[in-house]
Amino acid sequence: MAALGWLTPRRRSATARSVLAGEAAAEAARKSSLQLEQEREEAAAEEVAPAEPEFPVPGDAKAAAFFDLDNTVMQGAAIFHFGRGLYKRKFFQRRELARFAWQQAWFRLAGVEDPEHMQDARDSALSIVKGHRVSELMSIGEEIYDEYMADRIWPGTRGLAQAHLDAGQKVWLVTAAPVETATIIARRLGLTGALGTVAESIDGIYTGKLVGEPLHGPAKAEAVRALAAAEGLDLGRCAAYSDSHNDIPMLSLVGHPYAINPDAKLRKHAKDRDWRLRDYRTGRKAAKVGIPAAAGLGALAGGTAAAVALHRRRR
Repeated sequence: MAALGWLTPRRRSATARSVLAGEAAAEAARKSSLQLEQEREEAAAEEVAPAEPEFPVPGDAKAAAFFDLDNTVMQGAAIFHFGRGLYKRKFFQRRELARFAWQQAWFRLAGVEDPEHMQDARDSALSIVKGHRVSELMSIGEEIYDEYMADRIWPGTRGLAQAHLDAGQKVWLVTAAPVETATIIARRLGLTGALGTVAESIDGIYTGKLVGEPLHGPAKAEAVRALAAAEGLDLGRCAAYSDSHNDIPMLSLVGHPYAINPDAKLRKHAKDRDWRLRDYRTGRKAAKVGIPAAAGLGALAGGTAAAVALHRRRR
């Protein structure tokens, strides 16, 4: 009997534990059931929610896309690569090279565009193409594209441009590079055309002067605005793509701004305004090679000068 008495409390304790376990399991089942039901409701809501509008919109004749060139469509600066080609073809002398190297080094150290200094740089650079025929530089440009540029197009950005073309929209390059160089690139990529810096020519020969100023910063926005007016576009339905904070004026004009491979200032600006970002760079970011200075030179020979200086210094 003593042994039996010892077992009785244990049975009662086991029964209490069983009751506790059963109640706990029931409560857990109830909670999990409610959670599953909530998840099903949320999934059903997502299924009936309206999908994000298709973009670009097929057949929208009032929409177009504007793409910056350097580091947006192509790795590096177009006029840098163009300069490499011109140097290879002996467009430069050593004495000219030394001056351009100093101007490029000054800009990289100072980090600002001093108007007088940049004017001197532009005047010096334009003297290189003065007297050359536009047709000659266009022909050389075709060769240089194959030599230095064709393999540097960002596939991701190229895909974005193609999406606009497939939607029946026009696609324009907008760049501080010479309009001749930009036009060659646009044609090779199957784009509509290009807005670029215009170097003055008379009877097909470069005079060594610019028409206005380099197409840089706010000038790009003005060019896009003028083209949109001429083409009958609705900028609110257009898209623009760039890597540089210098192009914020252009990006701010359109209803669909994209930051592509953005610099630090543009990345912050884009995030603050909930703009879309795309970064096609992998690993270490591309080294800066004085692109702002090259853009400041603007004319056909301007980027050439900076390009050759850097090329020589690297060698």
